[in-house]
Amino acid sequence: MTKSNSNNPGFSRRGALRILGAGGAAGLFVPQLLGKPAFAQTPPAAPKGRVVVGLSQEPTVFNPLMPHIEVDDGVDFSVFDALFRIDPTGVIVPNLATEVPSQANGGISEDGLEWRVKLRDDVRWHDGEPFTAEDVKYTLELIVNPDFRAWRTAGHSLVRDITVVSPTEITWRMEEAFAPYISFLTETFMVPKHILSAEADLNNAAFNQAPVGTGAFKWGQRLAGDRLELVANPDYFGEGPYIEQLIFKYIPDMTVLYTQFKSGDIDMVGTHYITPDNYAEASKLADRVVTLVPKGSVESIYLNMEKPQFKDPAVRQALYMAIDRSAIIDALNYGVPKPIETFMPPQSYYYNPDLPAHEFNLEGARKLLDDAGWKPGADGIREKDGVRLSFANSTTSGAHLREQAQQFMQQTFAEIGVEMTIENLPAAVMWGDFWGLSQFDTAMVGITYLIGADPDVTNRFHSKAITAQGGAGSNNAQYKNPEVDALLEEGSRTFDPEKRREIYFRVQEIIRQDLPFLPLFANTQIYGRKAGIQGYVPNTNTRTESWKAASWYWG
Repeated sequence: MTKSNSNNPGFSRRGALRILGAGGAAGLFVPQLLGKPAFAQTPPAAPKGRVVVGLSQEPTVFNPLMPHIEVDDGVDFSVFDALFRIDPTGVIVPNLATEVPSQANGGISEDGLEWRVKLRDDVRWHDGEPFTAEDVKYTLELIVNPDFRAWRTAGHSLVRDITVVSPTEITWRMEEAFAPYISFLTETFMVPKHILSAEADLNNAAFNQAPVGTGAFKWGQRLAGDRLELVANPDYFGEGPYIEQLIFKYIPDMTVLYTQFKSGDIDMVGTHYITPDNYAEASKLADRVVTLVPKGSVESIYLNMEKPQFKDPAVRQALYMAIDRSAIIDALNYGVPKPIETFMPPQSYYYNPDLPAHEFNLEGARKLLDDAGWKPGADGIREKDGVRLSFANSTTSGAHLREQAQQFMQQTFAEIGVEMTIENLPAAVMWGDFWGLSQFDTAMVGITYLIGADPDVTNRFHSKAITAQGGAGSNNAQYKNPEVDALLEEGSRTFDPEKRREIYFRVQEIIRQDLPFLPLFANTQIYGRKAGIQGYVPNTNTRTESWKAASWYWG
């Protein structure tokens, strides 16, 4: 853990602004990346070569149904399959299923309660066993097994009466209509019943460290702290794979990650991609393709709402007002990301553009705290009712732009009588129980709130989704608002897009007012790969560059 309670004398908010004034923000061009490009080459008849993807964090969880972080997704999408997938245009398409059920084709009843899914008959697990409807039933039941540590149970907990009609057909009933469930199933990877049903302790099964899936790549080997190797599955039912090996290499320092991309040691920069301060140079590198892709994730300062410092709305409003967000975006991130006031990505149909705009105003922040009774103590730090306005902020060690942003905030918070210490942690620690069980004071984090393209955020903001309080979900801010709970429940039962839009617009209004997190910007990822890699298409509806590595090949 790195810990800093003082400013970095070598880097200041004002210094960064001077740099920006001298050099300006890099000019940005976002190409049209949706749709399938016409590649000049054709893929090889048999898998050939390898692609090395550099990751800034180390994947640690390989059972896709267990709690995991963003970098695990590249492995999950490559080793496993889901019933459906979501394509780059936001359309849900069949994967293990033969069609996407809907009310129009009779796969979902008019009331949304009865579901019927038809499956492919040509799929095999990596060990040669056939994939059948029994595996689907086992997977859906495992997720809600109280003895299993599931990543998310929202939606799945409503499934009842799962019936295997045949090896290629399964039905179930929903306890109540839940419109987002089809999107949830695009990230619900199927696991093998014949392996996991024999395990006494599913949370510590050998499978969790050497998984068997149906995907385009099979498990190879993991060298902890260095890399993870996957190998081509020659019996894959879908497109590809066209490469023999897919390697995920861990490079925890973002600067070193970029350096290895420049030198050619890695073929593609994966999560968390090229940092904005390197974009101008990266875009001019020979034999490299560097593209800007709007992402679904939002960078923010998460507040732990159970901490006494953050119970007062005036404190949250003052902290937000004391963040020099323009400097963080323009000076540190070279204008690549865009300001935002909500969790909903701007490209979403459900994005509310009419929320109050952030204002950087130190005098206004001081007045808010003065009026709310937070008075400076002997050391200049404000206090009220025995509570000091002091807290730690944490993020991943080695994320240098986040660390510089922390220093910005530390300085401006001090100017309004607020003490923020910096206590960063290695990724495996930061995003373990410290994050999942809300053990932090505040955290700097980039979160993709939507599952697929569906606007439902029950998993993030419903009071029953607080894991630290016995719930199931990712409401790590421990945020509670009865009106938001009711709206989320209504939204999940509503299939009409226009009515849902009204509901989620209101949810965004309330959360912007309550400020359980302080929005910084909507992420624009800078993807980089060697020019020879063909078949690559980004997908803003997933959290990984490797969502369809099966289609990659060298040309």
